[in-house]
Amino acid sequence: MIKNILIDLDGTLTDPKVGITTSARYGLAKVGHPIADSENIDWIIGPPLKSSLAKILKVDVHADLAEQALLGYRERFSVTGLFENHLFADVTSTLQELKKQGYKLFLATAKPEVYARQILQHFELLQYFDYPYGSELTGERTNKGDLIGYILEQEKLEPTECLMVGDREHDIFGARRFGIETIAVEYGYGSKQELDEAQPKARIQTFAELLNVI
Repeated sequence: MIKNILIDLDGTLTDPKVGITTSARYGLAKVGHPIADSENIDWIIGPPLKSSLAKILKVDVHADLAEQALLGYRERFSVTGLFENHLFADVTSTLQELKKQGYKLFLATAKPEVYARQILQHFELLQYFDYPYGSELTGERTNKGDLIGYILEQEKLEPTECLMVGDREHDIFGARRFGIETIAVEYGYGSKQELDEAQPKARIQTFAELLNVI
């Protein structure tokens, strides 16, 4: 029986596209690697950001250039990009209803916890979560599987009583590592092909559909 729901942030609860892509372009330009406005970089939304920046820069994820680009990104994101963001439809009412039905809700995002908490506060969603789990600014727990393992350990949760909701393959594979069932939202940043290959237990077109599926 499902008692705990782990929920992704970017592409699941909020659409952070403007803030993330604009801040990434800013960070890349700072290290001398500006990218054309015509180049679509929406694929960076969701996975660990430093890896995505390293991929664009064609360097190793541990390279100093990737770290510098990430610092440039944060310089803009922590002040402005954080709030260039909007909630998807029915998010507040659905979280409210899940809480009312007695589910324990945990945020599970690769985004640093310090930013995730501010975003939830900004949209008045923090009250619905038992705890907003994210990564550390040092890069610890940016891997979704590591993060989910950490949540299970911290909260002493049974994987069979948990469900993960997200929009990318990282959410699905990360949860599967612990035998946790997954629901993928199709309105986020995971392509149809990505979700087809990841094979979540169920797929929903709106966040409100979660109430029917669980």
